Amino acid sequence: MAAIEPKKHEMPVQKPEVRAHNFDEVALGYSAEIAAAEAQRCLNCKNKPCTQGCPVNIDIPEFIAHIKQNDIEGAYDVITKSSSLSAVCGRVCPQENQCEKECTLRVKLGIDPVGIGRLERFVADTHRMNKTIKPSKPEPNGHKVAVIGSGPSGLTCAGDLAKKGYSVTIFEALHTAGGVLVYGIPEFRLPKIIVADEVNTLKDLGVEIMTDVIIGRTLTVDELFAQGYEAVFIGSGAGLPMFMNIPGESLCGVYSANEFLTRSNLMKAYLDDSRTPIMKGGNVAVVGGGNVAMDAARTALRLGGEKVYIIYRRSMLEMPARNEEVEHAKEEGIDFRVLCNPVEILGYKNENDPRDPKNGKVRAIKCIRTELGEPDERGRRSPRDIPGSEFELDVDTVIMAIGTSPNPLIKSTTDGLEVNKRGGITVNECGLTSRENVYAGGDAVTGAATVISAMGAGKTAAKAIHEALSGK
Repeated sequence: MAAIEPKKHEMPVQKPEVRAHNFDEVALGYSAEIAAAEAQRCLNCKNKPCTQGCPVNIDIPEFIAHIKQNDIEGAYDVITKSSSLSAVCGRVCPQENQCEKECTLRVKLGIDPVGIGRLERFVADTHRMNKTIKPSKPEPNGHKVAVIGSGPSGLTCAGDLAKKGYSVTIFEALHTAGGVLVYGIPEFRLPKIIVADEVNTLKDLGVEIMTDVIIGRTLTVDELFAQGYEAVFIGSGAGLPMFMNIPGESLCGVYSANEFLTRSNLMKAYLDDSRTPIMKGGNVAVVGGGNVAMDAARTALRLGGEKVYIIYRRSMLEMPARNEEVEHAKEEGIDFRVLCNPVEILGYKNENDPRDPKNGKVRAIKCIRTELGEPDERGRRSPRDIPGSEFELDVDTVIMAIGTSPNPLIKSTTDGLEVNKRGGITVNECGLTSRENVYAGGDAVTGAATVISAMGAGKTAAKAIHEALSGK
């Protein structure tokens, strides 16, 4: 056997000084030549540890084997047996913590794992460019299922059921299908044309999508059953933003990351002729250390931010964002202020002129330096304030990216639907809730998590719905 290259092949990217000023996709994707070379690094392990690390159980060695044979459509067919969103997953999944973490090259040889996510993206993009035949609709089986929410869990559940002949209707509260994939993830990381193509593939399978329908207002879960739906899957996500409850959070110029990204991504505030209001320019502080914080900071930079800070109360080692996103943010000039915690947002107040237009707007954020204590039972070190270490950063905008929780609307309008203390819908291992024939998955259950984990929950629920309605 030929010697294995120790490093995975680099992903071609836009140069930092170029991409920091546009919303075009940063990562440009493997060429056919690079993909073929990277595929050769796969050992085709018989026990397939990478597949076991994938939340939707894609047969990874099998699809890579097709790439080695230059059979890209064959590779695509293998992936789509398990995943309805391959072009999305290839871009935004945290492969380094899932399939690639289990790769034998990494675990046993101590070298870079195979670039599984990059190869998945290559396969999906190649299929998309060459696609000429729409998928055929399966023979109807006579059963109707309603899916609430068109995010990754809802799209996955709908796709798996549609392939089995179910009549599936997705009810989406916003005007565009895609959920967090369209309102939460910026264009430079996930182009919306990619999401639209994945949605259109489901439509080709017969899935109907009803937008501008708010379950709990327009219709209730009980009314869906009254309309003849035999099962309901709730994949409504976690759209309720969290705040720190510190002084000054009501000042003009303070956003939740959810609002800020929705205005930019879904409402196209980044376009030059957009009429969607959003803060542009000035100095920006983003509070948080996850992928959403990286997305918000990099979006603010592209909207004209002169100085953009990430404020995170732990160190770089504890930062939960993907390494790739952190590195891209650093390269673009984002200023990381770690081991710092906001204690107050300061505003303008002109005592001499109450009509001063700056009154009530953000002028600075006050932080305190922190240090990490001993690890807790989960191994996580909690930050603690260092007395007397307060300092101020002059900023015009503050974006809170410290998490979201499920919206309570569906719970409050659905009798007998149990939730946990964090507002997440309670489910069993199959995704079944406390209500008969009502299933749930994704962020509506777990709170904000990854796209692929939501897809796994949608897949699990689809299997359970099929077994329940088919009498298995």
